[in-house]
Amino acid sequence: MSVKHAIPNFSQPQVAELVKRLFRLTTSEIHSLPSYDDQNFYVAAVEGGEYVLKIMNSVHSKDFNLIAVQTYAMSFLRQNGLPVQTALPTTSGQLMSLEEMDCGYGCQKYLVRLLTFLPGTTISKVSLTPQLQYETGKTAARMDKILQEMEHPHLGSLQRNTFTWSLSRVPLLESYIHLLDGDPLQEVVQSVIHQYKTSVVRKRSSFRKCIIHGDFNDLNVLAQPDESDDYRLSGILDFGDMHTGYYIHELAIAMVYMISEHPQPVEAVGESFLSGWESVLPLNDAEKECLYLLVLSRCCQILVLASHSATLHPENAEYHMIFHKKGVCILHRLWELGKEQVEKVWFQSDA
Repeated sequence: MSVKHAIPNFSQPQVAELVKRLFRLTTSEIHSLPSYDDQNFYVAAVEGGEYVLKIMNSVHSKDFNLIAVQTYAMSFLRQNGLPVQTALPTTSGQLMSLEEMDCGYGCQKYLVRLLTFLPGTTISKVSLTPQLQYETGKTAARMDKILQEMEHPHLGSLQRNTFTWSLSRVPLLESYIHLLDGDPLQEVVQSVIHQYKTSVVRKRSSFRKCIIHGDFNDLNVLAQPDESDDYRLSGILDFGDMHTGYYIHELAIAMVYMISEHPQPVEAVGESFLSGWESVLPLNDAEKECLYLLVLSRCCQILVLASHSATLHPENAEYHMIFHKKGVCILHRLWELGKEQVEKVWFQSDA
Protein backbone atom coordinates (compact mmCIF):
# COMPACT_ATOMS: atom_id res chain seq x y z
CA MET A 1 0.00 0.00 0.00
CA SER A 2 1.25 3.48 -0.83
CA VAL A 3 1.69 5.99 1.97
CA LYS A 4 -0.91 8.10 0.13
CA HIS A 5 -3.60 5.56 1.02
CA ALA A 6 -2.16 5.19 4.51
CA ILE A 7 -2.45 8.78 5.76
CA PRO A 8 -4.93 8.98 8.65
CA ASN A 9 -7.95 11.24 8.34
CA PHE A 10 -9.39 11.43 11.86
CA SER A 11 -12.00 14.10 12.55
CA GLN A 12 -11.90 16.36 15.62
CA PRO A 13 -14.77 14.47 17.31
CA GLN A 14 -12.87 11.19 16.75
CA VAL A 15 -9.76 12.78 18.26
CA ALA A 16 -11.76 13.94 21.28
CA GLU A 17 -13.09 10.38 21.72
CA LEU A 18 -9.57 8.90 21.46
CA VAL A 19 -8.18 11.31 24.05
CA LYS A 20 -11.08 10.58 26.41
CA ARG A 21 -10.92 6.80 26.02
CA LEU A 22 -7.15 6.35 26.03
CA PHE A 23 -6.01 9.09 28.41
CA ARG A 24 -9.13 10.02 30.41
CA LEU A 25 -8.80 13.65 29.35
CA THR A 26 -11.67 15.88 28.23
CA THR A 27 -10.70 18.18 25.37
CA SER A 28 -11.45 21.91 25.60
CA GLU A 29 -9.68 22.79 22.34
CA ILE A 30 -8.49 20.81 19.31
CA HIS A 31 -6.90 21.99 16.10
CA SER A 32 -4.78 20.29 13.46
CA LEU A 33 -1.04 20.89 13.10
CA PRO A 34 1.07 20.54 9.92
CA SER A 35 2.35 17.06 9.10
CA TYR A 36 4.17 15.36 6.24
CA ASP A 37 2.34 12.01 6.13
CA ASP A 38 0.79 11.57 9.60
CA GLN A 39 -1.84 13.55 11.50
CA ASN A 40 -0.98 15.89 14.39
CA PHE A 41 -3.46 17.69 16.63
CA TYR A 42 -3.00 20.31 19.30
CA VAL A 43 -5.12 19.31 22.29
CA ALA A 44 -5.94 21.37 25.41
CA ALA A 45 -7.62 19.49 28.27
CA VAL A 46 -10.35 20.66 30.65
CA GLU A 47 -8.31 19.01 33.42
CA GLY A 48 -5.37 21.25 32.53
CA GLY A 49 -2.38 20.78 30.26
CA GLU A 50 -1.59 21.08 26.55
CA TYR A 51 -0.67 18.13 24.37
CA VAL A 52 -0.01 16.96 20.82
CA LEU A 53 -1.89 13.88 19.64
CA LYS A 54 0.18 12.18 16.95
CA ILE A 55 -1.51 9.61 14.69
CA MET A 56 1.01 7.73 12.53
CA ASN A 57 0.13 6.66 8.99
CA SER A 58 -0.81 2.99 8.69
CA VAL A 59 2.39 1.99 6.82
CA HIS A 60 4.77 3.36 9.47
CA SER A 61 2.43 2.13 12.22
CA LYS A 62 3.44 -1.43 11.32
CA ASP A 63 7.03 -0.74 12.40
CA PHE A 64 6.23 -0.90 16.11
CA ASN A 65 9.83 -1.47 17.25
CA LEU A 66 11.16 1.55 15.35
CA ILE A 67 8.54 3.87 16.83
CA ALA A 68 9.14 2.39 20.28
CA VAL A 69 12.85 3.31 19.99
CA GLN A 70 12.04 6.81 18.75
CA THR A 71 9.61 7.30 21.64
CA TYR A 72 12.19 6.07 24.14
CA ALA A 73 14.87 8.33 22.60
CA MET A 74 12.72 11.37 23.27
CA SER A 75 12.38 10.40 26.92
CA PHE A 76 16.12 9.67 27.14
CA LEU A 77 17.05 13.08 25.72
CA ARG A 78 14.60 14.78 28.09
CA GLN A 79 16.22 13.01 31.04
CA ASN A 80 19.56 14.35 29.81
CA GLY A 81 18.43 17.95 29.82
CA LEU A 82 17.27 18.57 26.24
CA PRO A 83 13.89 20.22 25.57
CA VAL A 84 12.11 17.32 23.88
CA GLN A 85 8.52 16.06 23.93
CA THR A 86 7.72 12.86 25.83
CA ALA A 87 4.83 10.42 25.44
CA LEU A 88 2.15 10.06 28.10
CA PRO A 89 1.01 6.57 29.11
CA THR A 90 -2.49 5.41 28.22
CA THR A 91 -4.90 4.19 30.90
CA SER A 92 -3.37 0.72 30.41
CA GLY A 93 0.17 2.09 30.96
CA GLN A 94 1.34 1.85 27.33
CA LEU A 95 3.07 4.72 25.49
CA MET A 96 1.36 3.82 22.19
CA SER A 97 -2.04 2.48 21.20
CA LEU A 98 -2.87 0.77 17.90
CA GLU A 99 -6.27 2.06 16.77
CA GLU A 100 -8.35 0.66 13.91
CA MET A 101 -10.30 3.08 11.71
CA ASP A 102 -11.67 3.36 8.16
CA CYS A 103 -10.28 6.63 6.76
CA GLY A 104 -11.60 5.99 3.26
CA TYR A 105 -9.40 3.07 2.19
CA GLY A 106 -10.88 0.30 4.34
CA CYS A 107 -10.11 -0.48 7.97
CA GLN A 108 -6.48 0.15 8.85
CA LYS A 109 -4.47 0.36 12.06
CA TYR A 110 -2.83 3.59 13.21
CA LEU A 111 -0.41 4.06 16.11
CA VAL A 112 -1.52 6.84 18.43
CA ARG A 113 0.61 8.73 20.98
CA LEU A 114 -0.15 11.70 23.20
CA LEU A 115 2.95 13.89 23.52
CA THR A 116 3.69 16.77 25.86
CA PHE A 117 3.31 20.18 24.23
CA LEU A 118 6.39 22.40 23.98
CA PRO A 119 5.82 26.16 23.98
CA GLY A 120 7.64 28.33 21.50
CA THR A 121 7.76 29.48 17.90
CA THR A 122 9.47 27.58 15.10
CA ILE A 123 12.80 29.21 14.31
CA SER A 124 11.50 29.68 10.76
CA LYS A 125 9.47 32.58 12.18
CA VAL A 126 11.98 34.30 14.49
CA SER A 127 15.07 36.41 13.96
CA LEU A 128 17.90 33.89 13.67
CA THR A 129 20.64 35.85 15.45
CA PRO A 130 24.24 34.60 15.51
CA GLN A 131 23.71 33.64 19.17
CA LEU A 132 20.61 31.56 18.39
CA GLN A 133 22.38 29.95 15.43
CA TYR A 134 25.35 29.07 17.65
CA GLU A 135 23.11 27.65 20.36
CA THR A 136 21.13 25.63 17.81
CA GLY A 137 24.30 24.14 16.31
CA LYS A 138 25.65 23.31 19.75
CA THR A 139 22.35 21.69 20.79
CA ALA A 140 22.18 19.57 17.62
CA ALA A 141 25.68 18.19 18.33
CA ARG A 142 24.88 17.65 22.04
CA MET A 143 21.75 15.73 21.04
CA ASP A 144 23.72 13.33 18.84
CA LYS A 145 26.38 12.80 21.52
CA ILE A 146 23.70 11.97 24.10
CA LEU A 147 21.99 9.55 21.72
CA GLN A 148 25.21 7.51 21.52
CA GLU A 149 24.78 6.63 25.20
CA MET A 150 21.26 5.29 24.70
CA GLU A 151 20.51 1.60 25.19
CA HIS A 152 17.36 -0.18 23.99
CA PRO A 153 16.57 -3.78 22.95
CA HIS A 154 15.40 -2.62 19.50
CA LEU A 155 18.20 -0.19 18.59
CA GLY A 156 18.80 -2.31 15.49
CA SER A 157 15.54 -1.03 14.01
CA LEU A 158 17.28 2.34 13.47
CA GLN A 159 19.42 0.68 10.80
CA ARG A 160 16.97 1.88 8.15
CA ASN A 161 18.76 0.77 4.98
CA THR A 162 15.83 1.60 2.69
CA PHE A 163 15.03 5.01 4.25
CA THR A 164 14.66 7.33 1.23
CA TRP A 165 15.71 10.51 3.07
CA SER A 166 18.98 9.09 4.42
CA LEU A 167 22.02 10.97 3.09
CA SER A 168 23.51 7.56 2.37
CA ARG A 169 20.82 7.11 -0.31
CA VAL A 170 21.57 10.09 -2.54
CA PRO A 171 22.18 7.88 -5.67
CA LEU A 172 18.52 6.80 -5.37
CA LEU A 173 17.58 10.26 -6.68
CA GLU A 174 18.53 9.10 -10.18
CA SER A 175 15.24 7.14 -10.24
CA TYR A 176 13.28 10.38 -9.85
CA ILE A 177 15.43 12.76 -11.89
CA HIS A 178 12.84 12.74 -14.72
CA LEU A 179 10.58 14.83 -12.46
CA LEU A 180 12.93 17.76 -13.14
CA ASP A 181 12.62 17.56 -16.94
CA GLY A 182 12.67 21.14 -18.18
CA ASP A 183 13.99 22.47 -14.89
CA PRO A 184 17.30 24.34 -15.33
CA LEU A 185 18.51 22.78 -12.08
CA GLN A 186 18.29 19.24 -13.45
CA GLU A 187 21.89 19.41 -14.72
CA VAL A 188 23.12 20.66 -11.34
CA VAL A 189 21.35 17.83 -9.52
CA GLN A 190 22.88 15.25 -11.89
CA SER A 191 26.32 16.75 -11.33
CA VAL A 192 25.91 16.69 -7.54
CA ILE A 193 24.81 13.02 -7.61
CA HIS A 194 27.85 12.18 -9.75
CA GLN A 195 30.24 13.99 -7.39
CA TYR A 196 28.60 12.31 -4.41
CA LYS A 197 29.23 8.89 -5.95
CA THR A 198 32.84 9.68 -6.87
CA SER A 199 33.94 11.79 -3.89
CA VAL A 200 31.74 11.23 -0.84
CA VAL A 201 31.26 7.47 -1.03
CA ARG A 202 34.99 6.71 -0.93
CA LYS A 203 35.48 8.88 2.16
CA ARG A 204 32.52 7.47 4.07
CA SER A 205 34.68 4.98 5.98
CA SER A 206 36.27 7.97 7.74
CA PHE A 207 32.92 9.44 8.86
CA ARG A 208 31.98 8.84 12.50
CA LYS A 209 28.88 6.70 12.86
CA CYS A 210 26.07 7.61 15.24
CA ILE A 211 22.32 7.76 15.73
CA ILE A 212 20.86 10.96 14.24
CA HIS A 213 17.59 12.89 14.48
CA GLY A 214 17.62 13.03 10.67
CA ASP A 215 15.34 16.04 10.19
CA PHE A 216 16.73 18.85 12.34
CA ASN A 217 15.01 21.58 10.34
CA ASP A 218 13.66 25.07 10.96
CA LEU A 219 10.10 23.73 11.50
CA ASN A 220 11.28 21.16 14.04
CA VAL A 221 13.19 23.54 16.31
CA LEU A 222 11.36 25.94 18.64
CA ALA A 223 12.57 29.14 20.29
CA GLN A 224 11.17 31.48 22.96
CA PRO A 225 12.14 35.02 23.97
CA ASP A 226 14.26 35.23 27.12
CA GLU A 227 14.35 38.03 29.70
CA SER A 228 16.40 40.27 27.37
CA ASP A 229 14.01 39.60 24.44
CA ASP A 230 16.59 37.53 22.58
CA TYR A 231 15.35 34.14 21.45
CA ARG A 232 16.58 30.94 23.10
CA LEU A 233 16.05 27.41 21.83
CA SER A 234 13.05 25.88 23.62
CA GLY A 235 12.23 22.64 21.84
CA ILE A 236 13.21 19.90 19.38
CA LEU A 237 10.33 18.15 17.61
CA ASP A 238 9.63 15.13 15.40
CA PHE A 239 11.92 12.12 15.73
CA GLY A 240 10.20 10.24 12.91
CA ASP A 241 13.29 10.36 10.64
CA MET A 242 15.67 9.12 13.32
CA HIS A 243 18.12 6.51 12.03
CA THR A 244 21.68 5.23 12.22
CA GLY A 245 23.89 7.49 10.15
CA TYR A 246 26.86 9.78 10.66
CA TYR A 247 27.50 12.97 12.61
CA ILE A 248 28.35 14.76 9.37
CA HIS A 249 24.97 13.80 7.90
CA GLU A 250 23.13 15.41 10.81
CA LEU A 251 25.21 18.56 10.43
CA ALA A 252 24.69 18.79 6.66
CA ILE A 253 20.92 18.28 6.98
CA ALA A 254 20.60 20.90 9.71
CA MET A 255 22.77 23.42 7.87
CA VAL A 256 20.52 23.37 4.81
CA TYR A 257 17.56 24.58 6.83
CA MET A 258 19.55 27.06 8.91
CA ILE A 259 21.02 28.54 5.73
CA SER A 260 17.52 28.93 4.30
CA GLU A 261 16.46 31.20 7.17
CA HIS A 262 19.16 33.83 6.80
CA PRO A 263 19.59 36.75 4.35
CA GLN A 264 23.34 36.06 4.22
CA PRO A 265 23.10 32.29 4.29
CA VAL A 266 26.65 31.15 3.69
CA GLU A 267 28.27 33.69 5.98
CA ALA A 268 25.76 33.24 8.80
CA VAL A 269 26.09 29.49 9.01
CA GLY A 270 29.86 29.59 8.73
CA GLU A 271 30.20 32.04 11.58
CA SER A 272 27.59 30.67 13.97
CA PHE A 273 25.75 27.37 13.47
CA LEU A 274 28.84 25.47 12.34
CA SER A 275 30.88 27.04 15.17
CA GLY A 276 28.27 25.91 17.68
CA TRP A 277 28.37 22.37 16.31
CA GLU A 278 32.17 22.23 16.32
CA SER A 279 32.31 23.47 19.92
CA VAL A 280 30.94 20.01 20.79
CA LEU A 281 31.94 17.83 17.83
CA PRO A 282 34.91 19.18 15.79
CA LEU A 283 34.95 17.75 12.26
CA ASN A 284 37.68 15.41 11.08
CA ASP A 285 39.40 15.99 7.72
CA ALA A 286 37.15 13.67 5.67
CA GLU A 287 33.99 15.17 7.18
CA LYS A 288 35.21 18.69 6.51
CA GLU A 289 36.13 17.79 2.93
CA CYS A 290 32.65 16.39 2.22
CA LEU A 291 30.43 18.89 4.06
CA TYR A 292 29.85 21.15 1.04
CA LEU A 293 28.81 18.24 -1.18
CA LEU A 294 26.60 16.74 1.52
CA VAL A 295 24.78 20.05 1.98
CA LEU A 296 24.25 20.20 -1.80
CA SER A 297 23.11 16.58 -1.75
CA ARG A 298 20.46 17.37 0.87
CA CYS A 299 19.27 20.28 -1.27
CA CYS A 300 18.92 17.85 -4.18
CA GLN A 301 16.96 15.40 -2.00
CA ILE A 302 14.60 18.19 -0.98
CA LEU A 303 14.19 19.35 -4.56
CA VAL A 304 13.57 15.91 -6.08
CA LEU A 305 11.73 14.11 -3.26
CA ALA A 306 9.46 17.09 -2.54
CA SER A 307 8.47 17.10 -6.23
CA HIS A 308 7.81 13.38 -6.01
CA SER A 309 5.73 13.77 -2.82
CA ALA A 310 3.72 16.63 -4.31
CA THR A 311 2.71 14.44 -7.26
CA LEU A 312 1.69 11.65 -4.86
CA HIS A 313 -0.17 13.99 -2.48
CA PRO A 314 -1.49 16.96 -4.47
CA GLU A 315 -3.82 17.78 -1.56
CA ASN A 316 -0.72 18.40 0.60
CA ALA A 317 1.42 19.93 -2.14
CA GLU A 318 1.75 23.31 -0.45
CA TYR A 319 3.40 21.71 2.59
CA HIS A 320 5.82 19.70 0.45
CA MET A 321 6.75 22.70 -1.67
CA ILE A 322 7.85 24.73 1.39
CA PHE A 323 10.92 22.49 1.41
CA HIS A 324 11.18 22.49 -2.38
CA LYS A 325 11.55 26.29 -2.54
CA LYS A 326 14.23 26.26 0.15
CA GLY A 327 16.15 23.52 -1.62
CA VAL A 328 16.08 25.47 -4.90
CA CYS A 329 17.32 28.73 -3.36
CA ILE A 330 20.21 27.18 -1.43
CA LEU A 331 21.28 24.91 -4.27
CA HIS A 332 21.44 27.95 -6.59
CA ARG A 333 23.41 30.02 -4.10
CA LEU A 334 25.95 27.39 -3.05
CA TRP A 335 26.48 26.04 -6.56
CA GLU A 336 27.17 29.52 -7.94
CA LEU A 337 29.68 30.27 -5.18
CA GLY A 338 31.49 26.95 -5.57
CA LYS A 339 33.17 24.67 -3.05
CA GLU A 340 36.35 26.66 -2.55
CA GLN A 341 34.57 29.96 -1.88
CA VAL A 342 32.00 28.41 0.48
CA GLU A 343 34.62 26.49 2.47
CA LYS A 344 36.72 29.63 2.81
CA VAL A 345 33.77 31.20 4.64
CA TRP A 346 32.66 28.14 6.63
CA PHE A 347 36.13 27.27 7.86
CA GLN A 348 37.68 30.74 7.99
CA SER A 349 38.49 30.36 11.69
CA ASP A 350 40.78 27.45 10.74
CA ALA A 351 42.91 29.68 8.52
